[in-house]
Formats: sequence, structure tokens, C-alpha cells
Amino acid sequence: MFLSAILTQFYPVTHATRPVITVIGGGFAGTALVLQLRRQPALAQAEIHLIEPRQVPGPGLAYTARRPEYLLNVRHGALSLYPATPDHFTAWLATQPESAAGVPDFAPRSAYGRYLHEALTAVLAPAPGGVRLHATTAVAAPLLPDGRRAVRLADGTEIESDYVVLALGNFPPPPPTGPDQRYLTHPGYHADPWAVGNLRRIGPDEAVLLIGSGLTAVDVLLALRQDGHRAPICVVARHGRWPTAHGPVVPPYPSFYTELAAETTVTGVLAVFKQQLKKATGQGIDWRPVLDSLRPDLGRIWAAWPLAEQRRFLQHLAGPWAVARHRSPPQNAEAVAALTAEGLVQLHVGTVREILPDGNELRVRVRPHGLAGSWHTAHHVVCCAGPLLDYGRIDAPLVVSLRGAGHLTPDPLRLGLLTDDCGALLAADGTASATLFTLGPSRRPAYFESTAVPELRQQAAALAAELAGRV
Repeated sequence: MFLSAILTQFYPVTHATRPVITVIGGGFAGTALVLQLRRQPALAQAEIHLIEPRQVPGPGLAYTARRPEYLLNVRHGALSLYPATPDHFTAWLATQPESAAGVPDFAPRSAYGRYLHEALTAVLAPAPGGVRLHATTAVAAPLLPDGRRAVRLADGTEIESDYVVLALGNFPPPPPTGPDQRYLTHPGYHADPWAVGNLRRIGPDEAVLLIGSGLTAVDVLLALRQDGHRAPICVVARHGRWPTAHGPVVPPYPSFYTELAAETTVTGVLAVFKQQLKKATGQGIDWRPVLDSLRPDLGRIWAAWPLAEQRRFLQHLAGPWAVARHRSPPQNAEAVAALTAEGLVQLHVGTVREILPDGNELRVRVRPHGLAGSWHTAHHVVCCAGPLLDYGRIDAPLVVSLRGAGHLTPDPLRLGLLTDDCGALLAADGTASATLFTLGPSRRPAYFESTAVPELRQQAAALAAELAGRV
């Protein structure tokens, strides 16, 4: 890393010809970024490459599924690609078949995937100045002697780039138990609930166990119901709660960040929030808009906490926060409640500690907090846990190579990557890279929440402006 710093000092990034920007990842974050890059006058002559192995670029993992029962978890008015044009997606959606009977509050995720793909397709080559798409993966991005980077692709292509942006999205969850992991190759274990046709391998009368009770688990329940599944489903979750349902559209609650700005502890922030909640309740205002009023300032609140306070929040409040903050469409919540009332869904509090193959079934040991474990038997176990956030454990070749070279640094809480305020990666020695940037879920250490459209589109616009300024 010391040698790299010296080389960059004496051979800084220059642009004798037009600059080359390579964006690795063509999901929402990568799509939003290349669209913003193309809107920058200073980058009109830039050569932009997008690396995305999926057959259809744009939707990414989150919006690829074709199942109509998979709904967006946010109302359409908050999902525009462009911060300055908040009704862009709403106007597009109004022209689609899904809106034949009126624009739905919560549209199918597949519709949003089409929206992203259409927007991206409009700027792809061979249009003049178009983005060049490479339908493969990046495996390395070493620093060159002149300060640039050589992005090496799995198909043998090498792209010498002035700037490289990691828009890698979320990585699959790690195996839920170990060290005996024979279950990973069992036909009844489903590590990826989004894999095409995966859930349709489950027979209507086969017992199913879901690990996790978040939004992914809700989607799996609805998909199984749509496929005619009849057998009871066991759901195991640490906190034992389903996502809260969205309430009706109401006026926003006034910001009270000025009362929070000086708070540097979780307890202090929570006390102020409770005061506001009590005040709102007295005025007949629901808790949801009070919580939502924090959203524009979540990054500043998180950054004001020292590391010990951030760790305390993750240990004690991250679960309840996720239940309250990341909500489900009302119709989805009603469907889960109906399945529970009919006895078709049983929610168990605890953690999965062991999964053992037993013929064509799987035996699952569930341990409630502080109690002895119990065994459950199922034909199918579906992992609905959250993504792997720890870049120290991610085994993607590109991440492994950059990590080994000291060019990226996992944060102490293992939420993502250490970056400067612009999204430039911090190396092992704390130096901000002049060529390597990131956006999206990898920036959780800076913002805590870095996955939703409103935050990611703003990151994309800011990073595009930053790169344009550097050129």
C-alpha cells in the first residue's frame, strides 16, 4: 500500500484522453449511478463501462423476480430514480398494465424491475456516448503504475479505468449453522429463496420451515400460498415479530432533529424520541410519521454515536428498529395474519442451532433464548435471513483480491466498508483511494441505513457530481 501511495503521488490520475469510469454491479445502485453520470456535462465525453452478469441489467436481485405477488414495500411516490423528479416512477407506472384499474399504492416488484431496465437500456451502447455493458463479472482491479486501475473481467477483458465504483449490492446470507453443513447439499434446503423455480419445487403438502420473519419470509409465505401450498409452515426468528404494516398516507411529522443533534448516546436519542411520541399520541398522531421524520437525519444521528454506542444499538435495538422501520404493504400483513389465524403459519421465537439431514427430510434444532432447544422436522428449510454484511468474510474474487491488497477495509462492526465522505474506499492504512469508490449497502458504516431507494439515488447523484468535479 505504501508503494501504491508513492506511485499515485508521482503518477497521479490524468485524463489526456477521455476519462474511463467502470461501475461494477448493475442493480439499482449501479443503474442509478450510470444514469447520473450520463447527466453530468463534464462527463459527456467519458467512457463508461457497466459490469453486470445478469441476463437483464437494471433490476438486480431485488427486482428481478417475475412473481406478481411480490410487492414493493414502499409506495410508488418514493421510488423515482431521480431525486429532482420525484414523480418519475409514478408517471411511468401510470402507463403500465398494472395500472389498468388505477395506479396501485404498492406495485409489483417486477414492474419496478422493468422501470429500471428501460431507463438503463436508454443509455446503453450503441447509442452515441452510451454506456458499455459487459455481461460478466469483475474478478480483480489492481492499481497500475500510472495510478489508474485495471479492471479484469472473468471473460478475459481488461479495462484500464480512471475511476472504479463498487456497486455490489447485497451478498447472500451465510449458512445459518455449522460446523456440520451437510444440509447445504440436501435437496430440501433452499439457500436462495429468489432462485428461479426454487419455491415451486415444494409440494403442496410438504412441511416447510422458514429461518427469519422479515420481508423475505413474508414474500415466501405469499408465494407458497399462491402455489397452493396447504401444509403448516413453521417460522423461526430471534425476535419473533413480523414486519409492521404501512399505515395510511398522512401529513409528515415535523422534524425534531435540533433536539437530537447534541445527543451522542442511544439512551439520549431514545429519550427524545419517546417525548415526541408522547406528544404525537396526545394529538392523535400515529407513531409511524414520528419515526419517519427521523429518516433524513439517520446518517447524522448514527455518525454522532461513538463506536460503543453504535454497537449497543446493534445489540439491543436493531431488531425492533427493523420491524418498525422496514414495513410491509397492508395487504401482505393481512394475508400473514389470516394464515396465522388459520393455523397454517406458526411463529417460534429462537435461533436455529443445528440442521441435520434425515432421509428426504431435515431435522432442525431451535433454541429459544435461555431455554433448552427443541427439534422440528421439515421437508424443506428456506433461509430468509438477512444478507452477509461482513466484507472480511465475503468470498467474491474481486472482494478477496482488493482485501488482500489492502485496498478495502471492513469496518469494526462488520456492516460494510470504511469510506470517506465521498464514498472513496479507505485502505488498510486509512488513506482514501483516488480511484476506488463505492455506494449502496457497502456504505452502511457511514449511514447505518444504505439500502432504500431514496438514500441510494441521493448517493448516486452525489458520487456522479464528485467524479465530474474530479475530471
